[in-house]
Amino acid sequence: MTVELVYETHSITEDNEQGIATGWRPGRLSDQGRRLAVALGERRPADGFAAVYSSDLARALQTAELAYGGSAVAVRVDARLRECDYGRLNGCPVTELERVRLAHIEVPFPGGGQSYREVVQATASFLDDVRRDHDGERVLVIAHSANRWALQHLLDGTPLEQLVGAPFGWQPGWEWTLI
Repeated sequence: MTVELVYETHSITEDNEQGIATGWRPGRLSDQGRRLAVALGERRPADGFAAVYSSDLARALQTAELAYGGSAVAVRVDARLRECDYGRLNGCPVTELERVRLAHIEVPFPGGGQSYREVVQATASFLDDVRRDHDGERVLVIAHSANRWALQHLLDGTPLEQLVGAPFGWQPGWEWTLI
C-alpha cells in the first residue's frame, strides 16, 4: 500500500525576516508568518489528513497550531523533525551559515551540532513509522529546510550535496507517495 505525504515548512519567523539561521533555537513566527500559518489551514483543510506531524521546535508548533489547532485532526509532535542543529552557529547570520553548510554534510557542526546526514537518518526513521502507521492515508508534516532536503534526498534520490549547496526555494508544499 501507500501513504500520501504532504510537506510544508514552518511559516515565516522573526529570525527569517532578520536573516538569522535559527537552528535549534525555538524561533517565533512574525506577524506575516502568523497570517500565512492561518492561510495554510485554509489552503490544506484538516479533513484531508489522517494526521498532522510537527517538529517540536516552537516555530513549527506555532505554525501547526494556527493552521490546525481547532480542527478534529490532532497535531502530533516529533523531535525527529527538528531543523539541523548548527551547534555554535545556532542563531548566526544566514550568510555565515551558507558559507559552511557543505562542510557539514557528514561532519557535525562544531559545538555539539549535527551533520546533515544525521538529519537524513532521523527523517528516514520518521518515514518508517509513517509508513507503518498510516498505510492508505494522507498525512501532513510541518518542519524545516533540512527536513525538506532529507525528504528530497530519500524520496527523489537528489544528492544531499546538491540540496544543501543550493538556496532554499520556498513553495506552497511538496507531495510524495510513500511506498
